Amino acid sequence: MNAGFETLIDHLVQGGFFLEEAVEILEKGMIERVLRRAEGNQSEAAKGLGIHRNTLLRKMVEYGIDGKRPRSKPVGKAGSSGKASDVPVRSRRRA
Repeated sequence: MNAGFETLIDHLVQGGFFLEEAVEILEKGMIERVLRRAEGNQSEAAKGLGIHRNTLLRKMVEYGIDGKRPRSKPVGKAGSSGKASDVPVRSRRRA
């Protein structure tokens, strides 16, 4: 397992988090991060998360995540074209 995940798991266990709460923290954080990378494009964010757009919308409501797109793109932002290729798709699955 990735060392970063090991550290996260240790932090959550030592912090007394219940499994359901830990899953919510991780899920909300990933949704927020991928939405930012997709510049608020919910369809692209759903693809990047490997879930259906309707599932993403339901989870956004559940976690109180604002679904508004930024009004303007930042000028001179290096490395981000706003395309789906900039949003990570699924990681490798275990066999």
